[in-house]
Amino acid sequence: MPPFLLDNVTLDQAGRLLAVLRGAGLRVATAESCTGGLVAASLTHHAGSSDVVEGGFVTYSNGMKTTLLGVDPGLLARHGAVSAETAAAMADGALVRVPATDITVSITGIAGPGGGSAAKPVGLVWFATARRNGATVTLSRVFDGDRASVRQQAVAQALDLIGQRVHSS
Repeated sequence: MPPFLLDNVTLDQAGRLLAVLRGAGLRVATAESCTGGLVAASLTHHAGSSDVVEGGFVTYSNGMKTTLLGVDPGLLARHGAVSAETAAAMADGALVRVPATDITVSITGIAGPGGGSAAKPVGLVWFATARRNGATVTLSRVFDGDRASVRQQAVAQALDLIGQRVHSS
């Protein structure tokens, strides 16, 4: 399997999540950086996903995070693209820009193989979920493996986080 494709476990996870969202009457949107749209791809892989998935933003550069999601350039300068603050701003920005959505998830990280530092190692990924009329929640993980593995694990974590937000505010 080419490294950019999602495995069947992740696609099955996405299918189960769609059923949960559908049952709760909720819609989702994504804001992705290091995963390059793979969360949205995992969800839209399934026929009929349009009743749950509003869409997604791929904001790989800081400029796109600012232009498409409204992330403050000052926030990016202070905290960097890979931070809790940026992940939260991305999720909040998607929620504002997609009024028909109920839950958003954002992902920003260092998939590697380069780009890491002692403070922000390769494999560090920040996530945020925002829920309409609810709090924005952030989470970080440091994943092991090569670039494809880090991205795959990040997608699975993002899907799990969306599922958690279905039953919380």
